[in-house]
Amino acid sequence: MTPDRTTMPPHGVNLTASPHLKTALELAAAGVPVLPLRAGKVPFGNCRTCAHGACGGRPHMKSAGTCHCPAVCHAWAAATTDTTVITSDAWASAWRQAAAVAYHPGGAGLTIVDLDNADAVAWARQTLPRTRTVPTTRGEHWLYRGATRSANAVRPGVDVKSLMQYARWLGPGTGTMAALPPAVRALVVKEETTPAPGEVVSSLPERATWDRTVATGCRHTDDYVRTGLDRGLAMVRARTESGAASQAFGVARFLGGQHAQCPGPCGLDAIGRQIVAAAVSVGVPEDYAHRAVTNGLQTAEESAE
Repeated sequence: MTPDRTTMPPHGVNLTASPHLKTALELAAAGVPVLPLRAGKVPFGNCRTCAHGACGGRPHMKSAGTCHCPAVCHAWAAATTDTTVITSDAWASAWRQAAAVAYHPGGAGLTIVDLDNADAVAWARQTLPRTRTVPTTRGEHWLYRGATRSANAVRPGVDVKSLMQYARWLGPGTGTMAALPPAVRALVVKEETTPAPGEVVSSLPERATWDRTVATGCRHTDDYVRTGLDRGLAMVRARTESGAASQAFGVARFLGGQHAQCPGPCGLDAIGRQIVAAAVSVGVPEDYAHRAVTNGLQTAEESAE
């Protein structure tokens, strides 16, 4: 997967102004579909035409539609190796704001076992065939040849990223890439067992609502906070097919940012629990939802500093 070819950029594209674009072009030349990520390591939001699934989605998504929007819409589904698209005017603004480069593992014929902590790495070393590994902030990515469906939280600290998901590019890694083993496919098959309609496996309490008793230092009115929260929760619950975790991150970051100038406390923990509950209600694994919301709130806090 290590890029071994380069591609000449179209006339007028300044690669030195965007190192992420330069990396993306090198990956695309090696046959790896790419897309830019914004702050928080998440994809750019859909344009107005594609917002809330109004366009029907791209043809290769779970809800197959006919959308061929030239913008960076639909997260992983926008990933491409087409340098004309990557360097287009429609993507230019995203590259100027990009905080990282992502790629679509399944589109490159790969599967990533995302090991999120030391315990998960130890499990993999005892259970899975050794393969190419890429260090991450908290663990490792193990890369295998072969694509499969994606699934989050297949076991504690372990996600499988392949089809219909993206991964952040963190470098080529080290080691020889092995073929996708049956043990990883078995993890994904196990994850296909889902609750009955209307039921969600979760340890979340039935009621975890924001109120003034947990926000004694908030400078906003109750109506202001509740209106914004209700709108955010509705946006998360609308993501019934995909993108609920990313939406939860965005809602948490936005709502957290609204309280950046408050003396506090503002009850952000309670707000976060409600966002997590909304994400879980549309099928996001609880630990994954917690991680997305926590990252969103932390990003808002860091932006205010």
